[in-house]
Amino acid sequence: MINRELINPQSIVVVGGSNNVHKPGGRIVRNLLDGKYKGELCVVNAKETDVQGVKSYPSVHDIPKTELAIISIPSKSCPEVMEVLARQKEVKAFIVISAGFGEETHEGGILEQQMLDVVNEAGASLIGPNCIGLMNMNYHGVFTQPIPEFHPDGVDFISSSGGTALFIIESALTKGLRFSSVWSVGNSKQNGVEDILEYMDRNFDPVLDSKIKMLYIEQIKQPDKLLYHASSLIRKGCKIAAIKAGSTESGKRAASSHTGAIASSDSAVEALFRKAGVVRCFSREELTTVASIFTLKEVKGKNCAIVTHAGGPAVMLADALSKGRLNVPSLEGPIADELKSKLYPGAAVGNPIDIIGTGTPEHLATAIDFCENRFDNVDLMMVIFGSPGLVKLYDTYEVLHKKMEACKKPIFPILPSIVTAGPEVKSFVKKGHVNFSDEVTLGTALSRVINTPKPMSTDIQLYGVDVPEVRRIIDRLPGRGYLNPEEVRTLLRAANIPLVEEYASDDRDALLAFAKKVRYPVVAKVVGPVHKSDIGGVALNIRGEEHLLFEYERMMRLPGVTGVMVQPMLKGQELFLGAKYEDRFGHVVFCGLGGIFVEVLKDVSYGLAPLSYDETYSMIRSLRGYPIIKGTRGQKGIDERQYADIIVRLSTLLRFASEIKEMDINPLVATDRGLFAVDARIRIEKSSDRLA
Repeated sequence: MINRELINPQSIVVVGGSNNVHKPGGRIVRNLLDGKYKGELCVVNAKETDVQGVKSYPSVHDIPKTELAIISIPSKSCPEVMEVLARQKEVKAFIVISAGFGEETHEGGILEQQMLDVVNEAGASLIGPNCIGLMNMNYHGVFTQPIPEFHPDGVDFISSSGGTALFIIESALTKGLRFSSVWSVGNSKQNGVEDILEYMDRNFDPVLDSKIKMLYIEQIKQPDKLLYHASSLIRKGCKIAAIKAGSTESGKRAASSHTGAIASSDSAVEALFRKAGVVRCFSREELTTVASIFTLKEVKGKNCAIVTHAGGPAVMLADALSKGRLNVPSLEGPIADELKSKLYPGAAVGNPIDIIGTGTPEHLATAIDFCENRFDNVDLMMVIFGSPGLVKLYDTYEVLHKKMEACKKPIFPILPSIVTAGPEVKSFVKKGHVNFSDEVTLGTALSRVINTPKPMSTDIQLYGVDVPEVRRIIDRLPGRGYLNPEEVRTLLRAANIPLVEEYASDDRDALLAFAKKVRYPVVAKVVGPVHKSDIGGVALNIRGEEHLLFEYERMMRLPGVTGVMVQPMLKGQELFLGAKYEDRFGHVVFCGLGGIFVEVLKDVSYGLAPLSYDETYSMIRSLRGYPIIKGTRGQKGIDERQYADIIVRLSTLLRFASEIKEMDINPLVATDRGLFAVDARIRIEKSSDRLA
């Protein structure tokens, strides 16, 4: 629960405030005063009557009625103090800085629950415990430094970790990033990252509220809530960047399929963020760089012009952009020749546009004007301009400032000389700009922003899946384990997934008759063992009856084999489909090319079931091997629409069959006649039979 008293309290008491600003209680008071908090402020300290000029009371029993309490006292005293504040002083919001609760001991967890009970009974809001606090444009209720600049257009930042939050703020300050609010949720006993996002979503004001959110998350406790409110905020015009640190311990067992080998809780996070439209980051620098990108004009294409006066950084930037599947188009022809004529001899305009080290502010302005107005194949500009320490750059950065204000195309300033041109960079940033001092970090972050899809639909559509039949099949299956081939085929048929013809039996004459009907060459596989290849249980390209008889007799002697399956030998591109159930998240669906691409290169894309067609196409096209799917070097591509159909149907099947814990279709072969599932494995686990 988040309330007005927490966001904008008219009165605050600091329990444990002191005159020692090197202790948390003292620093909280100092930060509130330095931040010019305008409401009523008092302190509880049994040894002081005056704390930094603020009236101090010996006990919480003595203070006037107060809206917000910030508590920095030993953990064992917190529940009793909070009960007095809630019942007698009508406190409706609590920020508990104190540590020593559930993060440390079982006894601490009991204290934490007692605090929550008090808060919930009073209908109050709680942040913490074990956090650095909360700061926004109304008050600075934290015990730490630095305190960033706050502005309505700044960033809302929510962090699971207080210490990490400070390091992220430090990174942001070097770029000129401003903040609207900073939330440290600590143990998240009442309010976690998801709850604060929910509050921001339900109370979003498109005129007054910040449209940029940064998240640092250590555990996603409520994936559905995070997905719903993050995607809702993005649809309302917000942009969200997030780090998810660490991974959970779910599903630890020996991998029994390709999916099991690939899957991890991290892939569930990847799929969740993709579905929500959240830009995923992996470092503090990347997070604050993405947030800084969000402050600039919206990027509407992938064609980048690089304007520079130094060749090396421009080359490194071009490399980073290309690796991120962005374009650095060649600039040539009469317009490029005209631009070159306006620059010093030795300048290059092919892109990067190098105005050389002696280029003037006027040359920079000219290059930007050509990119803005003359080059149609430019969507955005990246300007690299530093100093060797021989000249002042105020005039150059003033030109850059004016062009960023006037141009419709976004301009990304890369001002690397934060030492030799420190005053000039600071002057530029004070005008409301951000600065990207490292070009490769920017190029990588920009590619993440542009390649992150928009929020996807969570509506469930059947897409030709016979849901009643799926449920009938699942309900009559035994409790746990891998399904036999016929059970697998029955389920896939109910999902309208095309299957290769096959026949399984321990009768050699029946197998020979089937092989004759479908025509050689055929494939033979053992029935029974899960890992067929590991025991020599697969034989390819069987071209005649004698060869098939030999393989049949060999396979029937292998351990655990109950029969042999025969299929026609299909020729075509091998694809892979898989899924794994993750607790709280649901099914994560994997797609990719088969063979070495999935086994060695792990070139797979993730999505969270159920999948829409837009989400599925985004998954397919994010694969490194996508050019093969599309068709490259004279090779015919596959039917991308049918591949998407099968992925969507599979995700719909999974949505109505949570008992399926792991499955893969490997290979799914793309032939001239279409796509066919050749081999599939499905492991189920019904809730009544789950291990404790």
